[in-house]
Amino acid sequence: MAKIEDIVKQIEELNVLEVSELVKMLEDKFGVSAAAPVAVAAAPAAGESAEAEEKSAYNVVITNAGDKKINVIKAIRSIKPDLGLKEAKDLTDSLPATVAENVKADDAKEMKATLEEAGATVELQ
Repeated sequence: MAKIEDIVKQIEELNVLEVSELVKMLEDKFGVSAAAPVAVAAAPAAGESAEAEEKSAYNVVITNAGDKKINVIKAIRSIKPDLGLKEAKDLTDSLPATVAENVKADDAKEMKATLEEAGATVELQ
């Protein structure tokens, strides 16, 4: 148990981009996907149309930055490294804000997971 606690402490010291890289490395190494639980949560409800199930491109929209706004800004910058700090902050100040448009379903779900992990509320439209 002490080994696990040491690993958790080391992970706590990483920034969002480093954690993202760690997740990717673990996924590749062990052939697993951290996005699998998100895919279940993002499945359309029974009342929604079949058209929503066939959708191949999504817009990733932040509806609430939560109380850990700095983490959300870091997550936005990890998703869109071309944005500067001010632009990422402006996105979180002008909610709802579209982070990415016409993104493949898998990429959109991964972005949603990253933003939700940082504390944001996200919709895929």
